[in-house]
Amino acid sequence: MSLDSDIIVDRRRIRRKLTFWRVAAALIAIAAVAGFALIATPGARGTFAAAGSIARVQIEGLIRSDSDRTQALERLENSQAAAVIVHINSPGGTTAGSEQLYDSLVRLKAKKPLVVVVEGLAASGGYITAIASDHIIAQQSSLVGSIGVLFQFPNVSELLKTVGVKVEEVKSSPLKAAPNGFEPTSPEARAALDALVKDSYAWFKGLVKERRGMDDTQLEKVADGRVFTGRQAIDLKLIDQLGDEKTAVTWLVEQKGVKKGLTVRDYKLQPRFGDLPFLKAAAAVTLEALGLGSIAHQIGQTGVAQAVDRLGMDGMLALWQPAASN
Repeated sequence: MSLDSDIIVDRRRIRRKLTFWRVAAALIAIAAVAGFALIATPGARGTFAAAGSIARVQIEGLIRSDSDRTQALERLENSQAAAVIVHINSPGGTTAGSEQLYDSLVRLKAKKPLVVVVEGLAASGGYITAIASDHIIAQQSSLVGSIGVLFQFPNVSELLKTVGVKVEEVKSSPLKAAPNGFEPTSPEARAALDALVKDSYAWFKGLVKERRGMDDTQLEKVADGRVFTGRQAIDLKLIDQLGDEKTAVTWLVEQKGVKKGLTVRDYKLQPRFGDLPFLKAAAAVTLEALGLGSIAHQIGQTGVAQAVDRLGMDGMLALWQPAASN
């Protein structure tokens, strides 16, 4: 082997070692930054609630069944938090997911003082969530209500006729997998769906009547599927008070005996560690400094652990869907 060949081999070995130590140094730096931030940053502590504080829980977006959320709320039951403020900004979701969340908050309320603050929207399943609390606060322009149940499905049978496609099926009974969207909905299938919707609607109305202390006349005024502003909702007994988080803290102090001056800290139901902003930024800066720019760019674009949203919502919906404008 020539001298030049030996030099090339040595250089390759040095490059491999240098790359290894660069990556190792990057991982160590990221771990150190993450560890420090978890200690120093209250909002990055995941699902831990600090003793002697009020836990702030955020319910946002579509509500689905979620075992991780249920477990997080169970941990909050046994935490040292003095009270809980639940912020809601949701159009609702599945009836099953909304009922699951309602039950979790009722169990939590039995252990700790709990109050709900409607940020912008608590409609349908979002309102089911809100009435788990004994006291609901909303801003004057917040939207609440939409008491109703929806079963919605696309029907593409006319489109299939246009393109000359026919879906064949063999099933055990006429109502199996009905409606399927590939053929006109039969009267029998529509009647079966109507019975499901009416049963869930009766459950929803009964829950509102019980939790909000309404009589039948009051219930009929609010149970036609409409949403109401906070200003309207207080007169209709859908909420108890107009205000914000400060209003909620004052209520906890005056009505539930919570110590005055406690800090309100975020309690994350589903912390995605890899997508925390401080960690993403630290990882990108560290890798860039170590010459691994392509990896840094990828982290900056997608995060360490990209959140995957489940797009399909199965079953009946307690969901507010405002009509799109033309």
